[in-house]
Amino acid sequence: MPHDMQVPWHALPANAALAALGSAPAGLDAAEAAARLARHGPNALPEPPRPGLFARFLRQFDDLLIRVLLVAAGLTAFLGEWADTAVILAVVVINAGVGLMQEGRAERALEAIGGLLAPRAAVLRDGVRRTLPAEHLVPGDIVLLEAGDRVPADLRLLEAAALRVEEAALTGESVPVEKSAAPVTAEAPLAERAGMAFTGTLVVAGQARGVVVATGAATEIGRVGSMLAGLEAAETPLLRQMKRLARVLTVLVLGLSAVVFAIAVMRHGMPFAGAVLVVVSLAVSAIPEGLPAVLSVTLALGVRRMAARNAIIRRLPAVETLGAVSVICTDKTGTLTTNEMAVRSAAWPGGEATVGGEGYAPMGWLAVRGAPPPARLAEVAVLCNDAALREGPRGWAVEGDPMEGALLAFAARAGADADALEAEHPRRAVLPFDAAHRLMATLHPAGGGVLLAVKGAPEAVLPRCVAQADGGPFDAAAWTACAEAMAARGQRVLALAMREDAAAPAAVLHLPEGLTLLGLLGLADPPRPEARTAVAECRAAGIRVVMITGDHAATGAAIAAELGIAEAPRALTGAELDALDEAAFTEAVTRTDVFARVSPGQKLRLVEALQRDGTVVAMTGDGVNDAPALKRADIGIAMGQRGTEAAKQAAQMVLADDNFASIAAAVREGRTVYDNLRKVIVWNLPTDGGEALVIAFAVVFGLALPMTPLQVLWINTITATALGMALAFEPTEPGTMREAPRDPRRPMLSGFLLWRFLLVSVLIALAAFGIFDWVLARGVGEDVARTAVVNAIVALEIAYLFAVRRGRGALITSARPTAALSLGIAVTAAGQVLLTYAPPLQAVFGTAALGVAEWAGVATAAAVFLVVLEAEKALRRPRVDRRPGSVLRG
Repeated sequence: MPHDMQVPWHALPANAALAALGSAPAGLDAAEAAARLARHGPNALPEPPRPGLFARFLRQFDDLLIRVLLVAAGLTAFLGEWADTAVILAVVVINAGVGLMQEGRAERALEAIGGLLAPRAAVLRDGVRRTLPAEHLVPGDIVLLEAGDRVPADLRLLEAAALRVEEAALTGESVPVEKSAAPVTAEAPLAERAGMAFTGTLVVAGQARGVVVATGAATEIGRVGSMLAGLEAAETPLLRQMKRLARVLTVLVLGLSAVVFAIAVMRHGMPFAGAVLVVVSLAVSAIPEGLPAVLSVTLALGVRRMAARNAIIRRLPAVETLGAVSVICTDKTGTLTTNEMAVRSAAWPGGEATVGGEGYAPMGWLAVRGAPPPARLAEVAVLCNDAALREGPRGWAVEGDPMEGALLAFAARAGADADALEAEHPRRAVLPFDAAHRLMATLHPAGGGVLLAVKGAPEAVLPRCVAQADGGPFDAAAWTACAEAMAARGQRVLALAMREDAAAPAAVLHLPEGLTLLGLLGLADPPRPEARTAVAECRAAGIRVVMITGDHAATGAAIAAELGIAEAPRALTGAELDALDEAAFTEAVTRTDVFARVSPGQKLRLVEALQRDGTVVAMTGDGVNDAPALKRADIGIAMGQRGTEAAKQAAQMVLADDNFASIAAAVREGRTVYDNLRKVIVWNLPTDGGEALVIAFAVVFGLALPMTPLQVLWINTITATALGMALAFEPTEPGTMREAPRDPRRPMLSGFLLWRFLLVSVLIALAAFGIFDWVLARGVGEDVARTAVVNAIVALEIAYLFAVRRGRGALITSARPTAALSLGIAVTAAGQVLLTYAPPLQAVFGTAALGVAEWAGVATAAAVFLVVLEAEKALRRPRVDRRPGSVLRG
């Protein structure tokens, strides 16, 4: 039969699957294996096509803002201002270099997934066991699995003995999954296909024999890789806004230049060459050539601040995306929870307890209600156990099954000494856990007889009990109800029982009968202690938290309620999602708090559904199954400690401490970054507009130019570098985390910015002409008048900087200037003094020394300008402050 992944292998009986693949219990012969290898290819993921280095470099210039910068460089070169040309080109090349370094990192997720394939595998060929490279496996091969093996291909299990497989990286299941050779329904989700073992998962216990049904790209992990290869990473809100801003600026600059050129030539008869020179100076004054550099610095500072909070940014634009996040789709296992099983509750005849403690550490407590626990309860938890606890540099860890490790921790918290118990009651026989009987039993000498210790699923153990530990009547129905109540709280329930006999130890154990019930233990993967606070912080900031987990719906809902994600969390499973039509699916996405038992494809569909209405989505995760959704989300957040390499490579951000609480801190930094970026734009565009307006007014009305083109370039260079860059260092403003997330669809050129652009540009132009005419009227010459105008515009830009840096409050309530701002003002002031009084600069820029009267006029213009702006802010603030999500209020 051809290799077809549409076949529901998990639903076929083992013998039918073997026959369908044209194989036999002894495996394939060498010739048939070679033929299939040629037909299906190696058991490896295909390498995606990648553009060459030069093509990737050229792609960095496929951006309108970069093209505007190149035009600016061309214009300055046309003017012969080679220094300015070199600066602009340097900015372009640096930005391209950063982009080139970041390019292609997401595709490394495919390499990381490929690394999950087992390097070698035990296979039956010609009836003989052989160890082969995993890439040589073909459909129909018989693979032998043992504890510690990584599954080398997707297998339909033919035989399974006490097999448990760790599938968290693929399905999100928080504990090892019990496997058997029995078929399940064709509709069973990935996490419930007990007859399958999937590529890259880890065998933690037992043995098995399986037939290969899929290799390479056809495996479940291969499908994840295919989804990654076909995905484009979502464009960040900032880049979308900057593209729109660049388009608008380009149209405005070109339109204004054309109008001014036409007026200069046709109305005023200006020579063609002179008109071109004026238009070039206008265009250069209007283009914010320093903006990309300030943008990169602001983002880089955000990266540094986030790194201090354990949030490592892998792609620069992702910094500000955090500030726009309105939904966080978070994985449960290892993200909101510790990914460490723990006994949370216990019940025994006449009493119960809540169990506390961290992870697998033996330190903890039992809050007992009613009768104390039976002494044998902790003893059976230790003796009927194959795990061990070890203390390492990163705390206590389990060697073996996590659930058994949780039992050892519970026993220690109940006062049992595991080493002493094992020495006093050595194991004589064992009945291993098996999916068929769902319990484990061990036999130990005790006094003059034997102790039979049993643990297992309540539905397997309770029917074998005839008594309970306190000697009272055994009520199976009551204990079943107790177990169901624990399960409804999202806990996995184990029943512990025993039987004491006077007989000698047996060599072989059979399924036990006549047991005495000791109690029930409820286990769960506990929430991180700090996760509840972090969820509350996110909700206070207007961010919705949604849990997407591969675990059971009841478990997810219980954890969600405990963390405060919702008061009464609504949960849906992947199977229920698939049954919904598109309209119902969209509604479910907006109303559901927990999505359980979801596949990688369903996670991806959820993220895309949320994004359709403009929602900015963050997706956290740590497994291979999370990688496609991490890449597609507006910002993917991978766990740094427990996360797979595939998840880290697909994500834009990695949490170094695997702590959900770090996300709230990162959101705060992201909002600060966007705040500062917008302050730069609100400061930069109006000041550039004011300079352009001065030139445009002079040409349109036939007036003398208050500044020469060279002086305009000087203003742009010194202010953009020294002043604009200082805004990137502004701290977080009060109230930042009490606002709703900003609407990413709101354009950067908002009504407020257009108003501020008009107001500030006109005020700067009026001040320039006013100073120019006032100085000329004093009879001191055009050089002095133009020098006064240059100094006045720089002074106005410094004053405007103070008005902008505190968008949420008045100037008088602003914090003291940052060190960067003080340095920027000092550098600017020193530059203006040199421009005004240094003979070399006077010769180059046509400036002249100013007297006390001229400086008084400059200071007066700046003071009046600042008073007008603060009055405008005071008039606007009451109306604007009530709007949720407003970032900058004037």
